[in-house]
Amino acid sequence: MNETRPQPDIDRPSFMLGMINCFVEMVACGVKQLALSPPMSPEDYKLLADASAQIAERSGVRWHLEESLIVTDLQTPDFTKNKCTVLYFKQPETLEEYLGLKQRKSELEAEGRYGTDERRQISREFMRLLGYPEDVVEEKLALAGSQDPYIHDIGGGE
Repeated sequence: MNETRPQPDIDRPSFMLGMINCFVEMVACGVKQLALSPPMSPEDYKLLADASAQIAERSGVRWHLEESLIVTDLQTPDFTKNKCTVLYFKQPETLEEYLGLKQRKSELEAEGRYGTDERRQISREFMRLLGYPEDVVEEKLALAGSQDPYIHDIGGGE
């Protein structure tokens, strides 16, 4: 039985900051090498940018604004379309690895060589960078982008 429950009255900015705080803590504690904010409209980012930076900096975590997050089999293309995402990490090498992965994908696409095998490999490397265990990586690859990683539209949705 699929029962519809009333949604709690949660404002969108607080919900998003809660997610950011949680992901930053995971990076700060070494659970994740790279974490992502929820995808945000430019308006949401302007509203939350200072708080996001403050959360990261107080935790000893670096951050980088990504205006076009790499699209992989982890999410549907619409999940981040016209949105920005903040990347949280401790080591500069982590950002370099992410940007290198994004560049490699772009080059493969430009050369017409971004087929299923290449897409899955890029997706696999991105999920590993995000700290997903191997069994979860394989499970998500089996879904091939049919689900987005998490709900990010509580409190006003799109």
